[in-house]
Amino acid sequence: MKKGLVIGAGIILALLIGFIVFIQNVNINRLGADHYYVQIQDGGKKMEDKTDSGEIYVNYEYTMKGFDEEGKEKTFTFTANKELRKQAYLRVYLKDDKVSSYQEVQANELPEKTKQKLEASGE
Repeated sequence: MKKGLVIGAGIILALLIGFIVFIQNVNINRLGADHYYVQIQDGGKKMEDKTDSGEIYVNYEYTMKGFDEEGKEKTFTFTANKELRKQAYLRVYLKDDKVSSYQEVQANELPEKTKQKLEASGE
């Protein structure tokens, strides 16, 4: 009886730890979002603003065409807190037609139709 209780508690503890690790590594802004791929061609538009305390901060605004896995095009605008690397490929996550997150990807991670569209639009 005690042995079964200890094993059961051990399994529950392992599942709980696994769940906590999973939650820490999941970006909520990406869950349920559509994603498009873009290639950074130009620098973003530099935008400066001030906090309530007077501290200046800089964001960069990008308006770009992106393509989904089937090659369908969509134009969207988003900001980054740094200037993004030129020629970098990004996977951009959209919720309700607004960019909720992005991450850099390698060229070999692009779907084939998307890669063809990005190469054609970059010329």
